[in-house]
Amino acid sequence: MIKTPFLLKITSIGFFILLFSCKSREKLVYFQNYKEVENETSGYTPVLEVDDFLSVVVTSIDPETVQIFNATSGNTQMGQNGYTQGAPAPIGYLVDSDGNINLPVIGLFHIAGLNRKEAIIQLQDTMRTYAKDPIVQIQILNYKITVIGDVARPGTYKIPNERITILEAIGLAGDLKMTGKRQNVLVIREENGKKQEYRVDLTNGTVFSSPVYYLKQNDLVYVEPNFTALSQASFIRSASGVFISTTSLIITIITLLTR
Repeated sequence: MIKTPFLLKITSIGFFILLFSCKSREKLVYFQNYKEVENETSGYTPVLEVDDFLSVVVTSIDPETVQIFNATSGNTQMGQNGYTQGAPAPIGYLVDSDGNINLPVIGLFHIAGLNRKEAIIQLQDTMRTYAKDPIVQIQILNYKITVIGDVARPGTYKIPNERITILEAIGLAGDLKMTGKRQNVLVIREENGKKQEYRVDLTNGTVFSSPVYYLKQNDLVYVEPNFTALSQASFIRSASGVFISTTSLIITIITLLTR
């Protein structure tokens, strides 16, 4: 007959295997301890910056008066799902190093530091001198973000709607691989001519209140690989299945023998 201490040892082994499996899960599951919070950045709109490449389209009840402003405007071709990769749009207005765009007739117009709504209002006010009831549309043609590191599809992605979250960016890149460090995703952003670094923990619900939850144009997202985690996760997944099955079999046999 098998003694009780042996049964306790086998049970303990199974318990520790399950415990380590839970620890591995904590490193992989997103938004743990999530609490719904009011997202103050829900009305996010990008601020126009130096080197932005803009499409400016002007319409009016008198089309001839605004035709000159549209002479250099163009559209880019969008790929699958509205997102593209590749060269920037070939036609548009480049925001120069002083924050200006050079418009026909009007000349230099300072636009850097304004969000799209502010820029549209100011530009419409300026154009009323030359056109009747002008309506202005502005789009950033080279709005892009880059996702590199331990993701399925690293690359640079152009964003047509000028609004993307870090979660959507990671989704575009095919999600993190099993070895990606979800607790320490790096976002590099240029602010006032200087590179700023932000760290994001995707396993914590606080990601939704992060200052980089909404990405800005030209943000870079880097996912650091964790090869140790891959080895541990692979071992635990393979070993835990074997040990749990073996433990269940042994306990069943012991139960039958001790009756």
